[in-house]
Amino acid sequence: MNRAEMLSRAREREKIWDFVIIGGGATGIGCAVDAASRGFSVLLLEQNDFGKGTSSRSTKLVHGGVRYLAQGNLSLVHEALKERGLLLKNAEHLVHKQAFIVPVYSFFDKFFYGAGLKIYNILSGKLGFGKSEILSKDEMISRLPDVKIEGLKGGILYFDGQFDDARLLMDLAKTAVENGATILNYAEFFGFAKNLSVIDGVNFQDLETGEKFTVKTKAVINATGAFCDSVRKLSDESSQKIIAPSQGIHLVFDKKFLPSNSALMIPKTSDGRVLFAIPWHKHALFGTTDTEISSAEFEPKAQEKEIEFILENAKNYFENPPKREDILSIFVGIRPLVKSINAKNTSKLSRDHTIEIDESNLLTITGGKWTTYRRMAEDAINQAIKLNGLAEKKCVTENLKIHETSEDFPSEKLNEDLIVFVVKHEMARTVEDVLARRMRTLFLNAKLALEFAPRVAEIMAKELGKDETWIAKQIKIFNHTAENYLPR
Repeated sequence: MNRAEMLSRAREREKIWDFVIIGGGATGIGCAVDAASRGFSVLLLEQNDFGKGTSSRSTKLVHGGVRYLAQGNLSLVHEALKERGLLLKNAEHLVHKQAFIVPVYSFFDKFFYGAGLKIYNILSGKLGFGKSEILSKDEMISRLPDVKIEGLKGGILYFDGQFDDARLLMDLAKTAVENGATILNYAEFFGFAKNLSVIDGVNFQDLETGEKFTVKTKAVINATGAFCDSVRKLSDESSQKIIAPSQGIHLVFDKKFLPSNSALMIPKTSDGRVLFAIPWHKHALFGTTDTEISSAEFEPKAQEKEIEFILENAKNYFENPPKREDILSIFVGIRPLVKSINAKNTSKLSRDHTIEIDESNLLTITGGKWTTYRRMAEDAINQAIKLNGLAEKKCVTENLKIHETSEDFPSEKLNEDLIVFVVKHEMARTVEDVLARRMRTLFLNAKLALEFAPRVAEIMAKELGKDETWIAKQIKIFNHTAENYLPR
């Protein structure tokens, strides 16, 4: 996957693309895989790096959503559980079964959560990950040695999926390219071309060279997630905002704070949310929150109350809970929740996806979650085919194996060969690309990532033909970005 080659393909001036997709997160890359694997010509544009936003900042779960089960949204849970099973089948190198345990401190909760998770299993059908079990107090302590013992009545064991979001996204990008798609990061969309009020072209700029492009296309998909309203506005100035963004934070600690291969699921926190403590890449990940925000940012910041919320709730379930000084990294993701006039707060808004088509034939797809990216893409491409009179071609992604990258990711060691590989074959262009989304170091240990940054910049500069000025600028930019991942 070479960026120079991708750019060369985009320069084919006479070409009319079947699809131009704006946005290089899970939904956009998923749409590129779907359309390209059907045989359509596809150009995908991402103004930053692939997965820069929400798609690299998830809770790392492939799941049906036990919280949606409690809300009674059985159809959403059923669909997500099916997609969970397909992801395990098609990306078994990155998706694996994960044991989760729900500690219970009353016999009523033991029955209530036990019954609910039995329904969860039933809804997964043939694609189930394993049966749930009722655990005694001793069994609970054996599986989670640090669980709070006072008042403990036992627990519920169930299974869900876990993955590395940014790594899966990169392998999906490679899958799209292998099926003929052209994908570009650091390619900023800035406007539409129209014929009789219908979009027939897209304007974008290569941010590395400053070169501007106008490409012709039969269909455009806006898959920019929490930022979709700004793209919609460029198509229709009168369009009203449909996104009510919220943010969720995650705290990363040393593995000693979760001395188990099982994850902990707290079914009801002080604000009614579900909270997880999950083993991830030899660390412990705690999250998440749900905080309404006024607007989406590319580098959202954790609020003090969010950090305190996770730390305080952890105290209720661990004998030796982590403290603020134990935080290795903080990362924040934005949820592109679709507005509802009936919901008074963002935690009650639907996580299901929404497709909107405006009068210029711009198709916007937003909402949803990582687990259902494939189904979202299938829906979007099906709608775009009908809308734009394209040839009917059947979706094949249910049984499409996702590219498997053989290199050893992530890495908390400074591996020069790995850095060269991601520059050459994964379109990494900045120090942040490498340390945040290719190696995952920034998400696991922000201080360590800061130590690595100068050497990473030197290795990249040699490979990209950059000078000392570029190196100094990259280090400065990365240091500024990393501040958001450090506890204050």
